Amino acid sequence: MANTHCPQVIGVASGKGGVGKTTVAVNLAVALSMAGKRVALLDADMGLANAQIALGSRSPFNVSHLLAGEKTLREIMVRTEDGVILIPGASGRRDMAGISEAQVNTIIHSFDEMADELDFLIVDVAAGISPSVMSFLSACHRRYIVLRDEPSSIADAYGTIKVMTSELGLDEVYLIPNMVSSQANGWQLYKRMNEVCTRFLSRSVNYLTSVEADELIFAALRKYKPVLSFAQGSSGARDFRRMAELSIELEPATHAHGQTQFFFQRLLDAEQGA
Repeated sequence: MANTHCPQVIGVASGKGGVGKTTVAVNLAVALSMAGKRVALLDADMGLANAQIALGSRSPFNVSHLLAGEKTLREIMVRTEDGVILIPGASGRRDMAGISEAQVNTIIHSFDEMADELDFLIVDVAAGISPSVMSFLSACHRRYIVLRDEPSSIADAYGTIKVMTSELGLDEVYLIPNMVSSQANGWQLYKRMNEVCTRFLSRSVNYLTSVEADELIFAALRKYKPVLSFAQGSSGARDFRRMAELSIELEPATHAHGQTQFFFQRLLDAEQGA
């Protein structure tokens, strides 16, 4: 019988920058690792990558070296103090900000050899709706959209959801209200967004959980640490642990959509019961 283990791939996105997308991606990856899962984090913000800063990690190589054929995936990845395997993106490289579909596919296919070594792959994409962002999100099994309760963030999150669902036909979209005053306020923000999506897109989106505003999250960032290792008893750490628990509880993706996907062959094997 073929090995049908397939890592779950979660894309973390946002309509606009500055809403805490990378903070969510980093802390989710760390929380999953602390829960005993084998986790990799791909920093797919190819022009302004900063996941390694948030993790307090340094790497001499990044995805640009992979695409240039100078290094393999294993040669550019680093294991952080929190047990997460980090695949660094390029920072300050304008030529990397608009990578092609072929380059995206090269990155996606490079993960095939790691299928047996991972339980989760978190993909931190750039903000916005560029073709490369949508290619990465299309290749993920689930999509977490981070937003804040402010007009520009809500409008841009809606635009991102519209492209994903109406134009690309993607499902498994989950909202992550960030920096809210309470879980109840996060739920209310989700309900407002979902009503708009249902009314104008004829599509509903899912709710996972919210992250409450917590100064210790920002204090951790200033110390180049995830809040889960900086302040384990904080409300931020609690919220990210809950996000990880809920992510683990979601039904594993066992179907393929037909487009380029991470671990595509493993999905086919699982679907066919090989």
